[in-house]
Amino acid sequence: MAELSVAHRAVLAQMLERVPDSVLKTLSMAVGQMPGERARALSEMLADETTDRRRRAFAFAPMLPMFRPRPDGVGSLTFPSAVLPRLWKAAAAKEPALLTRFDDIRYREQDADVVAVANRFCVAASGVIRDQPDIIWPAAGWDPAARDEGLRELAACFDLAVLARRGIVALPALILRPSEDQLAELRLMIRDGAEIAPDGGPRLLEILFAHLGEAALILRLVIHSSRAAGKEGVLSKSEMAVFVDRLIGEVEARVARIAAFRPGRAGAAPEASLKADIAWCGETLAELDRTFQLDPDGAWGKSAREARIRINRTLSATLKSTEKALEKIMPTRRVQTTGRMTREVAALDQLAGPEAVETARVMLTLVGAIRSSAQVFGCESLRYQLVQSVIERVTIYVDLVVEVINAGEAPDNRAALNLIETLARLLLLIDATDAAKTARRRAAAASAALTAATPETSPRAA
Repeated sequence: MAELSVAHRAVLAQMLERVPDSVLKTLSMAVGQMPGERARALSEMLADETTDRRRRAFAFAPMLPMFRPRPDGVGSLTFPSAVLPRLWKAAAAKEPALLTRFDDIRYREQDADVVAVANRFCVAASGVIRDQPDIIWPAAGWDPAARDEGLRELAACFDLAVLARRGIVALPALILRPSEDQLAELRLMIRDGAEIAPDGGPRLLEILFAHLGEAALILRLVIHSSRAAGKEGVLSKSEMAVFVDRLIGEVEARVARIAAFRPGRAGAAPEASLKADIAWCGETLAELDRTFQLDPDGAWGKSAREARIRINRTLSATLKSTEKALEKIMPTRRVQTTGRMTREVAALDQLAGPEAVETARVMLTLVGAIRSSAQVFGCESLRYQLVQSVIERVTIYVDLVVEVINAGEAPDNRAALNLIETLARLLLLIDATDAAKTARRRAAAASAALTAATPETSPRAA
């Protein structure tokens, strides 16, 4: 079979630039098992692309997260992913002989000379952004003003790559309990960034922000980089206020989704998404409380307070309606015993449909999900009372169902036992493990009694 032509290689090279790393690895393994000259040539191209990406990942490590949006949706400074491979190829072409220095992955991160080479490529990248903007970031399909601003920001970020690389190494310590020396080093980096560019300090934090999995942790870096002791009145007027504004804005967006949630309504937010929103808002608001001295009359203080009020209102309404949803799947009726005396029994001929069960499941899932955040939102007391009430009511109802089964009055024994299992699973959603185990033991005992009471059929008995 003929070799790949120059045109084929050019097209394939452009396609490989867009392939994600995970797909590239799978593609490399698949092509490596294919016969023929073209397959071998393609395999070599894939190997070269893999090596090139590994070198790029080390050289451009401080900037890589900025070429993709944050997974949590919080606003951040980002650049088009298509710019990255073009920028790397242009920067790598400046000193191709140095690229092999990145290939020994055992020592490169500890080798100061290799790190210095990586920094040289970042400096080269800032130069090619300014010298070859049309190659790095083609104008087609872009608003000219937005593109020019993006190119300016991109070049300015690469100007700070050397400082950012040092900051990323220190990042784990800075977000936990930094020493005085580490705090001094951070402030020195911020000051050095300001000497490179007037807005170099905030931009350096912007780069570090891209490396934080939890967005709220940037608040600690903002505080550590300032001597304002976290006072809203001072920080809200500083150039660092943008990070707090972003978090407040994302809290407000998620609060709106939480407030709009209605179980079973068409178009409602997925349950997992709602749980994530509640947890994220709780963690972010708690971090704000720990980190800042919010002014009750300030913009941040008001936004945080309003967010809590709205979430509290929504969660309180959800908690109050949970018992009603649970009642629908635990039907009862009153029967006369002696004289005018009556008692409550399980109405197993009125079992609820799957929609009611699903609504109760969603509601109790949310009750369990807010356990860690309820204190922040001010509804922990209501949540605790509800949990205790649910445990008590479900336990009593399970006893009623077992009584009906043991008396032989259940319309469908299997359906009755399934109802107990459903209730046990609902208890697990609110961490009522012991109560769930008790319910299952009672169901197992009732099932065993039914089996023992059923006469064995045999040919002789027939």
